[in-house]
Order: sequence, then structure tokens, then C-alpha cells
Amino acid sequence: MSEVSSAAMPSAEARKWGMLCHLSALVGLLANGIGFLVGPLIVWALKKDTDPFVNVQGKEAVNFQITMLIAAAISALLMLVVIGFVLIGIVALLMIIFPIIGAVKANSGESYRYPLTIRFIK
Repeated sequence: MSEVSSAAMPSAEARKWGMLCHLSALVGLLANGIGFLVGPLIVWALKKDTDPFVNVQGKEAVNFQITMLIAAAISALLMLVVIGFVLIGIVALLMIIFPIIGAVKANSGESYRYPLTIRFIK
């Protein structure tokens, strides 16, 4: 169940920051090795108190990126038995596709919940 009421449409400002929580992962993915986690973490930390919608979307983005970091590490270890090469490709695709979906949904005011995600931050 989402912490944000589905009856109230988030403000344009909240939608923008919610979208940036998701998109900052993509920018970080292109920038350096760990930026995909740092980007959403910074946006969420700076804006989580401004609106409940931004807080929920930021937590989702950070949780997803932590989960993908763990999945990538496991995939790297499994490269010793070849299956990791396939898994790392799948993880890479998920790290690109799901944040784009999340950004589109957040921009339209919908609260997005990433699939395949361990919720470390509640």
C-alpha cells in the first residue's frame, strides 16, 4: 500500500522531484561506477521532507538501486560459472528500463513501485 493518497494529485513541483529521483539513477549510471545509487540518494535526501510523494518515490528509487547493486555483485561472482554474463546483461537492462518507467509514472502523478525490489528503506 502506498503512503501517498491516490485521491490527491501531487503538485507539479512534487511530480518534478519525484521524476528526478528516478532519472538521477540514469545520469549516475552514465557518469561513473556508483552514481546510479548516489544520484537518487542525494535527490531523496534533499527533497524527502518537502512532499510525501517525493519521499515515497525517492525511497523506491534508492531501494531499487541498492537491490540492483546487490544483483550486479552476485552476477559478477557468477561470471566464474558463465551464467553471470547473462545475468549482468539482464541487470543492466533493468537498471535502464525501470527508472524510465518510474520517471514517466512519477511525472504523471502516479506512485511507482519497482518490481523485484528489496525494501531496505521503509
